[in-house]
Amino acid sequence: MSAQTVPIHYVHRMLRVAERRGLDVVPLLREAGIPEDVAGHAKARITVGQFGRAARRLLVLTDDELFGLGPRVPRGTFRLIGLSLIHAPDLRTVLGRLADASAVLAGVPRITVTEDGARTTLAADVSALDDPEHLGAEVVATLAHRFSGWLIGRRIALRAVELPYPEPAYALDYYPILGRMPLFGTQRVALTFDSVLLAAPVVRSEADLLAYIDLMPGNFFATRDHGSSTADRVRKILEGGLRGTWPTPDEIAARLAVSVQHLRRMLREEKTSVGRIREELLRDAAITSLARGEEPVEDLARRLGYSEASAFRRAFRRWTGSPPGAYRPTH
Repeated sequence: MSAQTVPIHYVHRMLRVAERRGLDVVPLLREAGIPEDVAGHAKARITVGQFGRAARRLLVLTDDELFGLGPRVPRGTFRLIGLSLIHAPDLRTVLGRLADASAVLAGVPRITVTEDGARTTLAADVSALDDPEHLGAEVVATLAHRFSGWLIGRRIALRAVELPYPEPAYALDYYPILGRMPLFGTQRVALTFDSVLLAAPVVRSEADLLAYIDLMPGNFFATRDHGSSTADRVRKILEGGLRGTWPTPDEIAARLAVSVQHLRRMLREEKTSVGRIREELLRDAAITSLARGEEPVEDLARRLGYSEASAFRRAFRRWTGSPPGAYRPTH
């Protein structure tokens, strides 16, 4: 799994879904390997693996592939749909079969696909979901986007994203997942992309599909949407710094074929900077190591370039609101 981390609000919202159904959330956290002290902190982040385990546990507890947010979608429904899609010749056929399946499978949000010249829009009607946490809408959007791209082995650059609820405080977290800032408060979930992708062939097998399903939904977060935003392209370049020397802003700008001033301006428009992205990489690497529990804090600090463990501890508390020890496994 990726060293990317996931904001704790995803878990907070899953816990609210569970609590609304009278479920005990403590075992969910325990089985996901998320310490309760971490789960309770608004600034906390968790690994992709921890998030995936928490989501899979909620799926088991609700016995529903949409977490009990609407008419029941029995476990195994996605596998059934996937086995139909995996043998399609191209993306156009995939989306047509997906729309057909949504029309006959109870509980699955109705999917429509509209091809309008150079642009194609996949829309989902999630109005039947009891979804105040917006988890159902997000699952539908990320599943449609990531699974379609996975089937054709290509990144699907989204030209527009629509989500049917007010803009949340965590809106910027959609950037690394969807590669696009959504338009909020619409009447549907909708993803718009270039129609030329409809001819892309399906390149996956049934064996690939079963392995993919085993990793859901953590694999929606494991791969960032490199290329859609300047921040993601800069992050990809900076990732090499975790294994050696950090690229300078001048070197990053040269690789992107822009001036340093233009690079900084583009990052400001996305509410970030080279320094902030570098800190996010350090934070994610630190959280991933601590969650594994295999590396002493002093060694981790040294590997991440801190001359003193105390400086690393201060930085970690600034990033997450907790000391590094809070992220150690409890079992």
